[in-house]
Amino acid sequence: MRWKCGCSYDGTDFAGWQTQTGGGSVQNAICEVLAEIFKTEVDIYGSGRTDAGVHALEQVFHFDFDWPHGPMAMLRAMRSRFPEEICPLYVEPVKDDFHARFSASSKLYQYRLFQGNPSPIDYRYCWLMRVNLDLQAMASAISLFEGKLDFAAFASNRGVEYESTTRHLKRAEITMDESFILLRFEADGFMYKMVRSLVGTLVNVGSGRISKDDVAELIESGKRSPFVYTAPAKGLFLEKVYY
Repeated sequence: MRWKCGCSYDGTDFAGWQTQTGGGSVQNAICEVLAEIFKTEVDIYGSGRTDAGVHALEQVFHFDFDWPHGPMAMLRAMRSRFPEEICPLYVEPVKDDFHARFSASSKLYQYRLFQGNPSPIDYRYCWLMRVNLDLQAMASAISLFEGKLDFAAFASNRGVEYESTTRHLKRAEITMDESFILLRFEADGFMYKMVRSLVGTLVNVGSGRISKDDVAELIESGKRSPFVYTAPAKGLFLEKVYY
């Protein structure tokens, strides 16, 4: 029997989602709890990796196990045992051909910026801006990222060559509420540190270091430059996985 599960987590003190040899990842923590519940080890498969320090409002994973007590009983068991940094959201049975990663049609990430004097909570989960950003310039530049484009200039090298650096970015938007700035990106897939690279580039636009035309040239060149800055992990959240 295959189960689809959703969870949120505070990634601050985790070594990312992916299982680590020495432990310390979100996936490690979940597997340990499931082994307690089921009295045997099970393999879980996530919708994708999040890096160390990155959070999730809804990460999706699946696993196979013959559980006779129903989804609510499983959810209660998870909630009673998961560490406080991880919150199970739902559990539901799915068809055997469902895959948390390969069945996904798109993912939505959000990145949080803060201008002004943040509270300790804001500081923990936002990238603090020491200067006032030109939001109009950022809104104009972010529109360049929408569509099916080659994002080679915004991918970080982790020793793995991509089959393609082209992605379809369905949504790229920026909103502001007082000192809080929210950037959101939805695409059919993201490369390593791609969202954080897009954000860092937009902050360089907002601070006047580069222009919208410079961003267009970066996209066209396909080459990473010092102006493609990787934003800190703490402001990034996996918001939603669509199927």
